[in-house]
Amino acid sequence: MVEEHIPLTVLYTSIVGSISEITGFIVCLTTERDTFMEIACYLERVTPVIMELQTTQNTLPNATETLQPILVSVNLAKRLIEKFLNTVHCITDSELRHIIEGLEGVIRNIGDSLMSIPSSTFGDEQYVETAVRALSREMQDAHFEISKTRVKERKLEITSSEELLQGEAAIIETDLYSVELSYEDPCSSKKPQLIDFLKGVNTIEQWNDGSSDDRSLKTFTQVAEYMEPIYETFYCPLTKRVMEDPVTVSSGVTYERRAITVWLNNSEDSSEDVLCPITWKKLTSRVLNTNIALKTTIEAWKERNEASRIKAARTALSLASSDSMILEALKDLQNICQKKQSNSVQMRNIGMISLLAQCLEYKDRKVRCASLEILQFLAKESDDGKEMIAKTKAITTTIKMLSSNYIPESHASLTFLLVLSVSELLCEKIGSITGAILLLITMKFNKSYDAFSSEKADNILKNLERSPKNIKCMAGNGSEETQMEMGSYLGEIVLGHDTNRYVAERASPTLMKLLQTGNTSARKAAFKALVQISSYHQNNRTIVEAGIVPILIQELFVSRVHNELMNSTEESTEILANILESGITLDNLEVNTHGHTMGSKYIVYNLIEMLKQSNSETLQFNLINIFLCLLKSSKVTSIVVSVVKETETSYTLIGLINSPHEELRTAATKLLISLTPYMGHSLADRLCKIKGQPESLIKSPRETCQITENHAVSANFLAKLPAQNLTLNLALLHKETVPTVIQTINEFQRSGTRTSRFASSYLEGLVGILVRFTTTIYEPEILRLARDHHLTAVFTELLMRTASDEVQKLSAIGLENLSAVSINLSKPPEIKRLKFIKLFRLLRFLSTKSSKNKKLALCPIHRGVCSSQSTFCLLDAKAVERLLACLDHENVQVVEAALSAICTLLDDKVDVDKSVNVLSDVNAIQHVLNVLREHREESLWQKSFWVIEKFLLKGGDSSASDISQDRFLPATLITAFHHGDVNTRQNAEKILRHLNKIPDFSAKFQQ
Repeated sequence: MVEEHIPLTVLYTSIVGSISEITGFIVCLTTERDTFMEIACYLERVTPVIMELQTTQNTLPNATETLQPILVSVNLAKRLIEKFLNTVHCITDSELRHIIEGLEGVIRNIGDSLMSIPSSTFGDEQYVETAVRALSREMQDAHFEISKTRVKERKLEITSSEELLQGEAAIIETDLYSVELSYEDPCSSKKPQLIDFLKGVNTIEQWNDGSSDDRSLKTFTQVAEYMEPIYETFYCPLTKRVMEDPVTVSSGVTYERRAITVWLNNSEDSSEDVLCPITWKKLTSRVLNTNIALKTTIEAWKERNEASRIKAARTALSLASSDSMILEALKDLQNICQKKQSNSVQMRNIGMISLLAQCLEYKDRKVRCASLEILQFLAKESDDGKEMIAKTKAITTTIKMLSSNYIPESHASLTFLLVLSVSELLCEKIGSITGAILLLITMKFNKSYDAFSSEKADNILKNLERSPKNIKCMAGNGSEETQMEMGSYLGEIVLGHDTNRYVAERASPTLMKLLQTGNTSARKAAFKALVQISSYHQNNRTIVEAGIVPILIQELFVSRVHNELMNSTEESTEILANILESGITLDNLEVNTHGHTMGSKYIVYNLIEMLKQSNSETLQFNLINIFLCLLKSSKVTSIVVSVVKETETSYTLIGLINSPHEELRTAATKLLISLTPYMGHSLADRLCKIKGQPESLIKSPRETCQITENHAVSANFLAKLPAQNLTLNLALLHKETVPTVIQTINEFQRSGTRTSRFASSYLEGLVGILVRFTTTIYEPEILRLARDHHLTAVFTELLMRTASDEVQKLSAIGLENLSAVSINLSKPPEIKRLKFIKLFRLLRFLSTKSSKNKKLALCPIHRGVCSSQSTFCLLDAKAVERLLACLDHENVQVVEAALSAICTLLDDKVDVDKSVNVLSDVNAIQHVLNVLREHREESLWQKSFWVIEKFLLKGGDSSASDISQDRFLPATLITAFHHGDVNTRQNAEKILRHLNKIPDFSAKFQQ
């Protein structure tokens, strides 16, 4: 029995809490599940009525007399359910029948209690009264049976608006918190869900005056607060909020740790005693003791409250009468499931996924979006969630929602599908839905319209590629219409994965047939698919074996199929270029029945003519890529060069350098670089005849990070043309390109070359252009240019301040070329006029600044007045030490270039004796000997032997001693003598003979 003076608040919360416990018990039942679930449904429908009574503005008359019988009935039902649970394995039919009859009486008694509620309680909310009266009558008539004699109940019907209009005009009593949803057949699911046993609910009808949203129950979040009673001790006296970390102070009062800590910290500044903020008693200690018991109780309360809120949300989704109620229930579920993973598990266990899947078909788009977000979270948490979602219609519904005009809904659908597509099992399910892949592909290619959708669709498609069934579906031999639709997208989906080879093998025969049809749309789709498939190089051998190359050649050289003009040359050349780039052997690649291969002059000639006559930049780009591949074969190179010379195609290629299409300019320049070794002078001369050239090839970007491949390729083209071509060098000089080159090089030295992946190549090209001028230094204009821009200093700085081996090599070559003319530019000082000047002029001359004296000082090597700027003297430029440092480089080309520059200081035209002395002071011979130890290239040996011989002849005993004491030198000399060419053997023999005449210095030192 219930105590007489129980507070109303306790009555309300006790009824709701007991019903929640009963529902939790019934969910776990398997015996007579349908009957007990029906009972639970009646009880759950009582919960919102109790909440409405608690929150209504009109006080319930005789509330205690009305609520106490309901609480007694609910507690009786709880005891009956517990009794059944305790004896479920051994219960007899008669005992089970007795329990069912008892529960039936409970439901009827509650119905009687609800029916006794006065109409004044509901005020003007007539629809609430109507729903409560309907529920009361339904519970009064409730009847339950066991086994096969179960009561036949009315099924939930969703009546369309048309049926309502055609039927009798009658007022239908509606259930409280009903929602218009189309439910699945309960028999179609193995596991009964809450929605499966919501029987006995009358047909739904919206409130006639259209004000149902305004007159509905209180908001769901307000209702959820009363799902679990809260105790006053849970609140912190300071914050008035439920405590997270309760701690007890010495006065015995419990506070939130953060709140009492702030209080204690503020009290430190005061000289008075620290007092308890509630009792105002003196605190004997500042120690904060965690109230473990209270903390555990609060945590348990939170868990129960969250569990109750989940059940309340489930009830709201099943029975709510307004869109706002459903939406707030979904929002509360979002907050709950994000708190802890166990909440997600409970949501799955009580059948929430099935309800959420049905909410995806709800009319309100906000409800659909919120349902998607919860389903996404449940799917992300575990694979079990994904499997349960796969058993509903959620995926199919979500695919349909992709085409929604409501952008948040479309985005939420994509995000949800992306989470599902992580599972390989669900990948197959997504791909099997009609139109799913085509819809995703369409969204992927609409990046300009919706970048977010494009990115998500692309990621989903990449996940779908892992399923061979998705690929097989697209690569299979379906109808011609299907092949046309999927052919355009086939390659785009499968690129970069292991299924590529399978797709190529499976789809190639079908695509070949489509190419040879007269259907323009079919051919276009097949070409598009082959372009994408061929871009994955591992596929190309497969499609070549399928016979693609002869078909492509026919498309290029035979422009009509069935008397219909077919414009497929661009696609054909792109596929052909992809095939050749994959490394297919040209010699065995037959292109027709006449025995021609890709390297035949017939094919090369026709491709050249097509390039010359074409106005399509795309076609020209593809043809140039084909020629770049052909030039990789030594046999085909001679044929291509011959045809280019015969047809004067170089004019066409040079003209393409001015194309507005950057990729085409870059490709044409690359092809010209490949042809340079065979016809460089012709290309240089023709380049100078083109308007705007060659200066347009040197365009300095505003910033080094903006350097493109075209910048790098253009600069390297100018650098690789024959350096001695005076016409081109003068053209570059007259067009004022050198200041731009040097300015850009200086910028690189300040910022480095890591700003762009083409920066290093661009710098190499610019330095190569400067080296060009050093080869024609005999020309007065170029000599003046080298002096004005101090090229010796530029190259010297580049030797050590760059990470590029090519730049170091080119800088050493430039110094070699400049140093070679130093002896001719170095002149002795004029002294004749000194005999005739006056004495004070002589004194004034002798008192000039030290810098002028330095200019008049004679160079020991060149025997005249030298400077790094005017005569390009390496000694004055301090370049000797840097060149010697380059001899220790790992790159052979850098070492050889540096050694060649040093050799200019030992030439017969200079003072070799003094030059040897200068080089000895910087220990040059040891660097040269180290070159012999580290490298085996014959060209390096020849130069090294030549330098060693100079030191033996001019360096005296000191140099001879250093050379003779090198342990590795004799073996190197003998190897060179036996295996080198004529010059190497002669140099080695000279050194060996010279070493035999050297006295034994070690014996002399021992004495």
